[in-house]
Parts: sequence; C-alpha cells; structure tokens
Amino acid sequence: MPRFDKYHETVKTALAKDGWRIVYDPFLLKYKGLRLYIDLAAEKVLDNETIAVEIKVFGSDSFVNDFENAVGQYRLYKFVLKKVNFQHKLFLAVSEEVFEKMSDKSAILEFIAEEEIHLVIFDSEKEEILQWIS
Repeated sequence: MPRFDKYHETVKTALAKDGWRIVYDPFLLKYKGLRLYIDLAAEKVLDNETIAVEIKVFGSDSFVNDFENAVGQYRLYKFVLKKVNFQHKLFLAVSEEVFEKMSDKSAILEFIAEEEIHLVIFDSEKEEILQWIS
C-alpha cells in the first residue's frame, strides 16, 4: 500500500464538499506487471462522471524536481488508465500555494496546457476545491 500525502484527507473532504463520492481510496491499477496506486477515485452519479485524483505536495527543496516527478507519475497513470479502458478523467491535485508557484513560471503553465494535464486546485485550510483546470 502506498503512503498517503500530507493533504490526502484534506482533498477527500474538499471533493466531498464539491459533491463527489469517493469510491476508491486508493485506486489500484494493474497493467502488465505494474501495480499503481492513484490516491483517489470519485464519482458524481447524477452527472455520470468519474475522476481519478493524484495528490501532490511539492515539499522538497526543488520545485522543478517535484514538478518533474509529478508529471512523470501523471503521464504513467494516464497511460495505464487508457490501456485498461477506465473512463476516469485524471487530475493532479495541488494546493493553492503550489499552483501560485506554477503560475509564476509561464513555461510550466504552457507545458501543462500542451500536455493536457488536468489540475484541481484546493484550499488546504478551508478544505475546499477552488478551481478545476481541464
């Protein structure tokens, strides 16, 4: 089992407040010898929507290194979700503070847009979703 990120419970609470029902915690994916754990999977039954959410803290001394690691993990999860034919839309969950650091670097925002990385921005104090970026 994976170790949960610092904001795991915070994001679960924020998603619930936003109308999502957590269905997997964590969300296990298996594909050709890989066992991967996405932090959460959730659904909105009435809207027929399913999402997978990987939570990232960015807690090291190198913001760029944290970003590189998060992107690599995101891309691998996205690949496996497609291969196993799950319809979950994958999101990278980051705190408002991390998103502000991303926004300070236009190259990172350009990369996120070009690579079609979906973000969910949360307020770590209020435990609320602030923004969905698709």
